[in-house]
Amino acid sequence: MTDTPTAEARPSVPMAELDDHAGGPGLVEASAAGARLTLTWEDGERAAFPLTWLRDHCACAECRHPMTRERLYMGLEVPDTPEVRLEGGNLTLTWADGHVSRFDAGWLQQRRPGQARPDAVPTRLPWREDFRPVRVAHADFVAGAEGERAWLTALLRDGLVLLEDGPLADEEVSRLAGRIGPLRATNFGARFDVRSKPNPNNAAYTAIGLALHTDLPNWRHPPDIQLLYCLENDAEGGESTFVDGFAAAEALRRQEPQAFRRLAETPIDFRFQDEEHDIVLTAPLLSLDAAGNVTEVRLNNWIRDTLRLPLEEIDAWYDAYRAFWRLTQDPDNRLEFALAPGQMVAFDNRRVLHGRLAFNPESGRRHLQGTYLDLDLCESRLRVLARQG
Repeated sequence: MTDTPTAEARPSVPMAELDDHAGGPGLVEASAAGARLTLTWEDGERAAFPLTWLRDHCACAECRHPMTRERLYMGLEVPDTPEVRLEGGNLTLTWADGHVSRFDAGWLQQRRPGQARPDAVPTRLPWREDFRPVRVAHADFVAGAEGERAWLTALLRDGLVLLEDGPLADEEVSRLAGRIGPLRATNFGARFDVRSKPNPNNAAYTAIGLALHTDLPNWRHPPDIQLLYCLENDAEGGESTFVDGFAAAEALRRQEPQAFRRLAETPIDFRFQDEEHDIVLTAPLLSLDAAGNVTEVRLNNWIRDTLRLPLEEIDAWYDAYRAFWRLTQDPDNRLEFALAPGQMVAFDNRRVLHGRLAFNPESGRRHLQGTYLDLDLCESRLRVLARQG
C-alpha cells in the first residue's frame, strides 16, 4: 500500500470548481483495465471511472478556461490507457499524447459514477394541515447570509415565506429582489403596483375578490417566484389566500385518478389580451415530469380562453376541473391572512395558488408592490450562500 497523507495533510489539487473538495481520504490504489480505471481510497471506498470520463474532466488550463472554468476540451476520441501515478494521495494521469491530467482525491470521491449531485437547494415539501409559513425579519434578511439563506430555504422548500418588519419605502420590493437577481419583466412591467385604479386591464387592479389562481399561465414560461410587498393596508377586507397546488393535485391523483390524468393530458387555451398585448398559450392545467411528478399548475379562470375540445371530451374536462377546484377550497389546506404594512410574502407562482378577498376601497387605502424572480436565480443564490458557510 502506498503511503498516503492524511486528509488534513493531503495537498489539494485545483479542479476549476468553486465547490469545496478539500479534505477527504486520499487514494491508496489505482489500477487500469480496459477502458476503466478503478480507484481505492484510504477509507476503503472503491469506484471505477471510464477513461473517457477522466480525460473529459481534466481541469488543467488547456482543458478548462482558467478564468471562466468552462470546458475547452472536446472529447471526440476514446483515449488510450494512460500512465497512472498516485502523488500525495491524488491521481496523476499521463495520456498517450503526453497530456497530463491531475485529479484531487476528494473531488473524485464526490463524483463517483452513480452518485447524486449534492445540493443546497431543499426538496419541495407538501403543506401539512398545520402548515404555517416561516417568518424572517427584514433586518435579518439584509444583515447577511444567514437570514437570506433561511428565507430562500423556506421559499424553495415550502413554496411560501414571509418577510416582516420592513420599511415603508417605495421600491423596497425591487431592492430585496435585486439581492437575488434581475427582476423578471412581463407585460405588466418589471415591478407593478397592486391597487384599485380606474380602467384596469387586470382583475388585480380592482377591489373585487380574486379566486385562487396562478399568474400568467398564458406564457410559455410563467413567472416562477412572486413577491408582494405591503406598503398600505387600511381597507376593510382584502385578506390574502394561499393553497398548495401541488398538494391539491396529489389529492386529486389519489381520489380521482381519471380526473387527474385528464387535467394533465388535455391542453387548453389560456389568453390575455388588451389594446397592446395578445398573449396565448395552449397547455394542460397540470404539467408532469418524466417520473409523473407534478411540476406546474396553470389555473386562472379569468384568462382561460374558449375551451376548444372535441364534443365528447368537454363534459369530462369540466368534471375534472370541478373536482380539482373543490380540493383547492379545503379550509384545512388554506392560508388566509391580511398582509401588514412592511410585510412581504413570496411564493412559487407555478406551485402555490393565491387570491384575495374583496375589499372596500372607500374604507381605506390598500397598496402592494410586486415583482417576479426566476426560480433558477433563487436556487443559484442559495448555492452561493451555502458556499460562504
